[in-house]
Order: sequence, then structure tokens, then C-alpha cells
Amino acid sequence: MCGIVGYIGVQQAFPILTKGLHRLEYRGYDSAGVALINTDNRLNIYKSHGKVSELERFCESKDISGTIGIAHTRWATHGEPNDTNAHPHFSTDRRIAIVHNGTIENYTVLKQALEQHGCVFDSDTDTEVVVKLIEYIYRSTGCSLLNAVREALEQVVGAYAIAVISADAPDTIIAARKSSPLVIGIADGETFLASDASPIIEHTNQVVYLRDNEIAIIKRGEPLQVITNKNEPSTIDIQTLRMSVSQLEKGGYPHFMLKEIFEQPNTLFDCIRGRISADGTKVQLSGIEDNASRFINAKRIVLVACGTSWHAGLIGGRLIEELARIPARVEYASEFRYANPVISSDDIVIAISQSGETADTLAAIKLAKERGAFVYGVCNVVGSSIARATDTGTYIHVGPEIGVASTKAFTGQVTVLTMMALAIAQLKGTISPDALRSTAQSICKIPSLI
Repeated sequence: MCGIVGYIGVQQAFPILTKGLHRLEYRGYDSAGVALINTDNRLNIYKSHGKVSELERFCESKDISGTIGIAHTRWATHGEPNDTNAHPHFSTDRRIAIVHNGTIENYTVLKQALEQHGCVFDSDTDTEVVVKLIEYIYRSTGCSLLNAVREALEQVVGAYAIAVISADAPDTIIAARKSSPLVIGIADGETFLASDASPIIEHTNQVVYLRDNEIAIIKRGEPLQVITNKNEPSTIDIQTLRMSVSQLEKGGYPHFMLKEIFEQPNTLFDCIRGRISADGTKVQLSGIEDNASRFINAKRIVLVACGTSWHAGLIGGRLIEELARIPARVEYASEFRYANPVISSDDIVIAISQSGETADTLAAIKLAKERGAFVYGVCNVVGSSIARATDTGTYIHVGPEIGVASTKAFTGQVTVLTMMALAIAQLKGTISPDALRSTAQSICKIPSLI
């Protein structure tokens, strides 16, 4: 997965950006790059195939001054891994730079149209098409950079998280998202931008998660502005991150996966805490209690997820049927969204995702809600897209998962789904008090047994 980092403030941007890229290395990547605007309002762009450390070495003799910049780690989709295809990409006059996560589905059509207007392309990427489109609108209409970005995004089909800077607007970053996460960190006189919170947390815990079809205007010395793609003001919801820098460090372990395996006693304790009474006679999940009639009257529960979360769903679906006596079906979110499923207002759809940003699961949620289903989220990241898109839900509270092979998130998901099955069974009266107590007490013993 690609990674984005951005900064504007009073400090030199380059070390902040590259440290942020190192925080994102767990996502996997093949190249890295950075774009900076120096004190002479010159846009300098440096990129390199390989690791972030190679980019840092490449930049040792370069002008890396500037207090505003954007950076990126790329996982090749369009075009082979090389210096040319690496981000940031830039306009023909090298005065506008962009970093981008996601896939532009209609980039071929846009590229052909731009070529007819004389645009020449250097890379094989869909991202270069976006920055050349922004440049074309900006130069041909004389509009502001913001309006050029907004108009370009109106013509784009696909998923994106982008950050744009320009030498013509040296104190501004424009960021936008659709179906790809983007978070903005707010500090005193500084603003940070990233594709997830890990590069931001050491600088501030005050963040804003951009919603789909929103554009952020980040200007030096001014409050954050957020508008929709239709140029309408959008509400800004500032949230407090519940993570620490220590959670993003290896803590003496040789790699994150081993660390996260050994974290499971603590993470499962956090997952269970406050949700099972001390004597095991009650399982309390507010998302279920506040919507008791939905669960009591549900005709069917459909669990949608991808990857590891889907495997957790297989266990959860079996437990819901066995304990709560509600028919349960488990679906790959990527197939559910294209299958024209039969969904009604009597159904409950449980969407499971560690990140809360899984694109296929988000699409499944949208489809389920369009067809009248009640949607319940099970995810890890507070304030994530799935947490906002669902009607209610339960966090697994296992902390950031850096290791690619999921461990603590999987066990956290299974634990929450087990508690959900018990809570629903408790509501419906399909489990005896003795069986509830015995099962609940067994769950509480798990952290000490690992």
C-alpha cells in the first residue's frame, strides 16, 4: 500500500517527511520521493527507486530546505518500479507536484484527451495524468489552484487520496480523498498530513479524518478549511488519537509481528475490559443494547469482510447462529458488492475491518444501507471511515497493528464477535444464565492463559 506524508509549519519539512515515510514502511513499497518548496519559492522534487534510506542518501547533496512539503512511498500499480514512476509527479512546468494513493479508473481516457491538447507524459502512471489535468485547467482558465484541483477531481473516476503543492501558492497544501484514507494532524502553528496516523502521533494527537469527496485547504497561519467537491463548506470534526509513539516502536523485538504476538494478553484484556461484568452474568456492548429491538427482530445477519477479517467473520457467524439462533452468512466484501445480494430492512450487516478503511467493505456498507439494512461495524481504528459509515458498532481496542500478517487484530475481532454473539443471545433469551456465565468467565481468563 502506498503512503502519504505532508507538512507545513515552522520547522524544516524534510526530516519530518522522511521520518514519517519510515513510519509507513510497514505498508510495503518500491520507491519513495519528496517535494519541497524552499524560501525562494522554488519547487524541488527528489525521488528514488528503493528504500526511504536510499532517498535520504540521494538527497544529501541537494537543496532540501523548506518548511512545506509532501512525500510518498509507492507500491507499483501503473508502471514498473523505477525513478520515473515514483511519486511525487509534477506538472510540465514543474511548478505543481502531487502525491496520490488509489487508482484512477478513467486515466487512459483523460490521458488521451490531454495529449490532444499537447500534453506530454514521462511516466506510465495514472497519477501523472491527474497533475497534468490540474495544470491544464489551472493554466487554461486562470482559476485558483484550489478550483483547478476541484474541477480535475470532478472529471476523475476512481479512488484517491491526494496532496498537492505549487510554487505559485507556496504556503498551501491542498488535500482530497475518495475511498482512500487521509488524516490531518493539527498542532500549534503546524499541520501534518498522512495516509494513516502513525507519522502524526509524535507531533500531535489532534486529528481530522477527511471524509469521501472532501477537500482540505491547509494554509500556513490559518485555520484548516474543509469543503466538498461541490465547493460547499464541510464540518470539521477534530478527534483525539488514542495511541502513543511507543506503540509504533518495536520495543526490543526484532520485528513488529513478534511484538504484536506477545502484546495479545494486554490487547485482549483491553478488548474485554468493561464489557463483561465481574461475575460473568452480563455482556455489555452499548451498540447492541442501544439497538436491542433490531437484534431481537433480525431475520438474518450478514458478515462482510476481506482477508483476515473474513476469517474472523467465519468464526463469528458460526457463534451467532449457535448462541443467538439467528441465521448468519459470511461474505467476502469484494464479492458482496458485485453480487446484487438480497438485503432487506430486517437484515443486520456486520462489517469487519482492522483499519476501518477497507475499500471493498466500505462499498458493501454503502450497498447494504441503500437497501435498508442496519449496519454494525467491528473495527480497530477510532474515527475511521467504517466507524463513521456504520449505524453503530464496537471497537476492538488492540492498538495499532503494524505487522502485515495480522495477529492481535484477528484475536481482537474474534473476541468482539464472541461477545456480540453472547450479548445477542442474552437479549433473545437463547442462552441459559449458567451457559452465559461459564462462557463469559472463560473469555475473561483468555488473556492470562496466552
